[in-house]
Amino acid sequence: MRYRELGRSGLSVSEIGYGAWGIGESGWVGATEDESVRALHRAVDLGVNFIDTARGYGESERIVGRVVRERTGDEVYVATKVPPKGGAWAPDGLDPAVTFPGAHIRDSLETSLRTSGLDHFDVLQFHVWSDEWVGRGDWLETIAELKQEGKIRLFGVSINDHQPDNALALVRSGVVDTVQVIYNIFDQAPADALLPACQEHGVGVIVRVALDEGGLTGRITTDTTFPEGDFRSRYFRDDRPAQVEQHVNAIIADLGIAPDEMAETALRYVLSAPAVSTVIPGMRTVRNVERNTSVSDGRLLTGDQLAVLAKHRWQRNYYA
Repeated sequence: MRYRELGRSGLSVSEIGYGAWGIGESGWVGATEDESVRALHRAVDLGVNFIDTARGYGESERIVGRVVRERTGDEVYVATKVPPKGGAWAPDGLDPAVTFPGAHIRDSLETSLRTSGLDHFDVLQFHVWSDEWVGRGDWLETIAELKQEGKIRLFGVSINDHQPDNALALVRSGVVDTVQVIYNIFDQAPADALLPACQEHGVGVIVRVALDEGGLTGRITTDTTFPEGDFRSRYFRDDRPAQVEQHVNAIIADLGIAPDEMAETALRYVLSAPAVSTVIPGMRTVRNVERNTSVSDGRLLTGDQLAVLAKHRWQRNYYA
């Protein structure tokens, strides 16, 4: 496993981190706690030292906390998220005093600490963000207090889906330590402005959805379906599986790779961006852990390969 600096924080994190949404059974159907625990332990065995969870991920915080407490000899960094007060998941135009008031931030963190059994979190992230909030509300004072109390090390935000430019003012303000953003072969927009800004200002970059929720694994085909209640049944609704298959087949053909190399290539694409600190694919099984961590071998994509992939930018919003 290779490690990268998490911005200016001084923390060195595994370039393959662990996305723990799927293990909590909050949106993905089929996870079991026993397998999730085995997968987390195997990840730590293989050098993963960064795990991303959230209050909104069902049982994820509890399961992650259990495993981290069992790994007393390993330094594992855990990031969690504060949900917006009142479920304001589309916060543009809202006042931060309504969405992330100081008392709500503190209450959410205390709940996460009790649930996980941990005495602190290494990164506390707002689960949504609006750049309109820079310099407004009491959230920054509360974050500073929580850092001083030792309950968190770093502050970050999880940028709203497909809105990478909606954190540029925050990054340039110097008050944020990390940003989490969707970045993949299809959604290349963060490379336009956000990633360069993060490099300039020493902000760590946590990449989510590197595999497009499975779309960039090469295993989504025209006939793919998902169980009722699984969020992917909406993400890949209507004719979108067929569209994904068409786009992925074009990538495979243009790069001259085998279909079973698609997921690896997608992860290497993200890691080829120097601004990226860690990528957090969802890993619900030991097999997924072993496959994804094997990509951390220092082999990045070539300039020619990146130039080919630049032509496969596919801007769309699956949630619209």
